[in-house]
Amino acid sequence: MNNILLITPPFTQLNTPYPATAYLKGFLNTKNIDSFQMDLGIEVILELFSQPGLQGVFKQSADNKSTFSDNAQRIFSLQNDYIKTIDSVIAFLQGNNPTLARQICLDGFLPEASRFSQLDDMDWAFGTMGMQDKAKHLATLYLEDLSDFIVECVDENFGFSRYAERLGRSANSFDELYEYLQTEPTYIDSITLKILSERLEEVQSKLVCLSVPFPGNLYSAFRCAQYIKQHFPEIRVSMGGGFPNTELRELKDKRVFEFFDFITLDDGELPVELLYETVCHPEPVEGTFKRTFLLENDTVVYKNNTLRHDYKQSEVGTPDYSDLLLHKYISVIEIANPMHSLWSDGRWNKLTMAHGCYWGKCTFCDISLDYIKIYEPIAAKILVDRMEELIAQTGHNGFHFVDEAAPPALMREVALEILRRNLTVTWWTNIRFEKSFTADLCVLLKASGCIAVSGGLEVASDRLLELIKKGVTVEQVAVVTRNFTEAGIMVHAYLMYGYPTQTIQETIDSLEMVRQLFELGVLQSGFWHQFAMTAHSPVGMFPEEFGVIPESNEITFANNDIQFKDKTGIDHDKFSFGLKKSLFNYMHGICFDYPLQDWFDFKIPRTAVKPDFIYNCLEKEVAFTVKPNAKIVWIGGKPLTESFTKSKKGNSWEMMKLTFHDKREVFEITVDKEKGEWLQSLLDKISVTNEKRYTFNEVKSDYETSGLDDFELFWYAKPLNTLRNFGLLIL
Repeated sequence: MNNILLITPPFTQLNTPYPATAYLKGFLNTKNIDSFQMDLGIEVILELFSQPGLQGVFKQSADNKSTFSDNAQRIFSLQNDYIKTIDSVIAFLQGNNPTLARQICLDGFLPEASRFSQLDDMDWAFGTMGMQDKAKHLATLYLEDLSDFIVECVDENFGFSRYAERLGRSANSFDELYEYLQTEPTYIDSITLKILSERLEEVQSKLVCLSVPFPGNLYSAFRCAQYIKQHFPEIRVSMGGGFPNTELRELKDKRVFEFFDFITLDDGELPVELLYETVCHPEPVEGTFKRTFLLENDTVVYKNNTLRHDYKQSEVGTPDYSDLLLHKYISVIEIANPMHSLWSDGRWNKLTMAHGCYWGKCTFCDISLDYIKIYEPIAAKILVDRMEELIAQTGHNGFHFVDEAAPPALMREVALEILRRNLTVTWWTNIRFEKSFTADLCVLLKASGCIAVSGGLEVASDRLLELIKKGVTVEQVAVVTRNFTEAGIMVHAYLMYGYPTQTIQETIDSLEMVRQLFELGVLQSGFWHQFAMTAHSPVGMFPEEFGVIPESNEITFANNDIQFKDKTGIDHDKFSFGLKKSLFNYMHGICFDYPLQDWFDFKIPRTAVKPDFIYNCLEKEVAFTVKPNAKIVWIGGKPLTESFTKSKKGNSWEMMKLTFHDKREVFEITVDKEKGEWLQSLLDKISVTNEKRYTFNEVKSDYETSGLDDFELFWYAKPLNTLRNFGLLIL
C-alpha cells in the first residue's frame, strides 16, 4: 500500500513524463512518505494505439459511416492495415524495433491518408542518411492520420498533448465543464477510467494528487476525480500543478468540490506533506494547510494557516522517476521546427537550475506569482549530484532544464562541474539573450553537453523590448545568437506580435529583423505567437499603462487569459498566416530574397530596417580587455613538449614547441622555453578537471612571480591567441 498516488492526467507529452509527480515523489522520499506515481496519459495512448484499441475505435465509429469525410472514409476502409501495423509501429517509436525503419521508409508498408501530403521536403530534412529519423517522421504522420480520424469520428476533444483543452482554457465560469461532466464518459474516458480503477485497486492509497499542468489536462483530471468519488469515496482527492497555480487563484464555485477535496497552489511540497498529515494520520487531526482551497460549511475557503515555511530547493531531494513506464514512451518527429522536435523526440530527464526567474521584469509574464517571483538558485554541485543520481536511476543522460530563464552564472558553474567530473551528458534549456553569454561561455556550455537554447526575442523592436522590460536590444540578441551558433549550439527564438501599442510598421520591421537573423545563420529555429494578456502580468494588472482595455467577466472558476481591446485598433490576427509562413521558409533556408509583401495578401508598409542592420551589429569590434576577476579555464588536453635551440646572427636561445591534439586536429605553438615551461604549468593549474579556479589577476601574478616580464605582451600575442581558439577560455 502507498499512502499517496500521484497522477498526471491525459495528455502531456508522448516522449517523456511531465516532471511534476517525479519532483513530488523525490521530495516525499526525503520524508519517508510512501507514494506511487503514474502518467495516465502515456498509458491511455498505448492502450488506444494498440490492436485492441484501434479495433474499438473503428467499431465505435462504424454507425457514423454516412457522415465521414473522404479522408475518414479512406482511413476506415484501411482499418485492417492500421490494426495490422499499429503494434509494430509503436514498438519502433519506443526504440524496441529499429530494423522496422527500412520497411517504414519503403512505399506500401504504412497506410497513408491526408497527413502524408506534407512529404515535399523529406529530402531537405533527412538527406540520404537519416533513415531512422525519416521513419520516425513517417510513423508520426501515420499516428496523426489516426488522430484525425479519432477527432472526426470518435471524440472531437482528442489531442496527443491535450484533451478537451477548450473546456479548460480561461473558463471564467465552471458551467460548461460541469455540464460536460454530467454526460456519459467518452470512449477515451472509458480507457482512462479502466486504467485508473486498476491502479487504485492495486495501490490502495488514501490520498490521490492529480497534477494538472495545462488546460488540456483539466477535463481528464475532473473526470478521474469524479470516478474516484463515485467508486472509491473513502479516498481524498487533491489537485495541484501549473493550471490551478495560474488559473484558479480566485476560485469561488463550490461545485468544484463535488470532485476535489483540496486544491493547492504554487510549490507543492509542503502543501502535499500537510495534506498527508491530515488525511493519512491514524487518528483524526485538525489539519493545518498551506495555500489550499477546500469546502467548509458549504463555502469555498482558502487556508494558509501553517506556520511552516516552504522548503528550500536544496532540501526537496532528487526527482524520482520510478513507477513510470520509462521504456514505453514514444519518440515522434515533426520536422517543421527543429526545437519542437527536441520536445517530442527522445527521453529527457527534467531538472530545474533555479526556482523562479532571476530577471522577473517582463511585462507580459506572470511575474506576480511565486513560481516566477521567488528566485532561488540551486548550488551547481547539488545539481550535478542530482544529474548523476538520475542517470543511475533512469539510464538516460539527456536533461532538459525547465527554468523560466536559466541564470548564466549558474549555467557556467554547472558546465564546469560537469566537465570536472568528466560526465557525458546532453542538455538544453531556456535563457534570456543577455550579454553574459560571451563566445567563451558558449564554447564552455557546448563542451559540457549543451546542444540547444531557446529564448525570447519577442518583438524585434528596441522600443517594444524596452516597453516589455526585456532588458535586451536587438543588437545584443544578434551577438548572443551568433556566439551560441558559432559554438555549435542550436538557437530557438520565441517571437511575439500584437503587443499593446505595436504598430503595423513595427510588426513588419520585426519580421525583417527575423529574416536577417535567419539569413545570416545565427538563428536556426523560431515560433511566432500572438500576445495574450494574462491576469497576473503587469499588463493584466495595470492595463491602462499599456493602452489596452480589458473585457471584465465575473470570475468564479478560472482566470488567466483576459480578452482586451488595443487602443490602436489594429487587427493583429491578420498577420498570423504571413508571419508563420515566412518563418517556415526561413527555417528551411529559402526565400530570403522574397519581398516581405509577398507573405501577405493585404498591403503592408516597406520595412524601415536597413538590409544590413544585423550584419553590421555582428561586425562591431570586440573589446580585448579582460576583467581582473574573470576566470581563466583550459578545457583542452595536455601538450606534448619539445625543446630546441634557435640561432640568429650569432645569438642562440632556448625555445619550446607545445603540440596539442584536440578531437579534430593537431595544432602547435612555439614560445621561449621559460615561458613555455610556465605555460605548461599554468595549463595544469587552470585545467577544467581541477576544483580550484584561477582569476585573470592570479594568472598574471603567477606569471610575474615566476620572474617573467611583459605579461600583457605575452597574453595578447599570437601563441596565446591560438590557444584561445582551442579551449583557453575567459569566463
